[in-house]
Amino acid sequence: MEKQLPPGQFKTKTWPILHQGDVYEFNEQSWNFRLFGQVKQEVSLSFAEVMSLPKTVSTVDMHCVTAWSKFDTTFEGIALHEMLKFVELNEDVKYIQVYGYYGGDRFGYSANLPLKDLLGDNALFVYRWKDETHDWQDITPKHGYPLRFIPPASFYLWKGTKWVSGIRFMKQDEEGFWEELGYSMTANPFKEERFR
Repeated sequence: MEKQLPPGQFKTKTWPILHQGDVYEFNEQSWNFRLFGQVKQEVSLSFAEVMSLPKTVSTVDMHCVTAWSKFDTTFEGIALHEMLKFVELNEDVKYIQVYGYYGGDRFGYSANLPLKDLLGDNALFVYRWKDETHDWQDITPKHGYPLRFIPPASFYLWKGTKWVSGIRFMKQDEEGFWEELGYSMTANPFKEERFR
């Protein structure tokens, strides 16, 4: 069955590199992953603890707001639902912000997402990938090494935070980095929700 190309998109076999600011330089000793916000108790995981979590392999289509779409990229990573096992959420948590490094601030970048859409195996914190022309390889620093969030194909890829540093759990939706600059809160490529 032919893949559905969202409106205004073109297909590419490459994985273009786009990001704001400088590329984060990974330091395992200082890196950690924070789970906070509307939780009973905050949790901080070391890189070793994150990488010891159960792994998921999933094939995801990526749709960038700059108009390219890449089908059938296979990622290995940690599903977001594995992170949920470490925290007890307060009542009525419906949204998250996925944070990443930007401008020297570990929480300088963020992307808002509805939690209910991220509970399957296609919402991953990834560290390696492959496709029809590439064998398994680590994601590069420019793609978000050591860990990048890849959202389901129902979201534009700006929701795929690079150099991730944590998740904040929220009862109400809040703007992230690009949303503050006028991008769509919901970012569905099949509805062409690029801007507000």
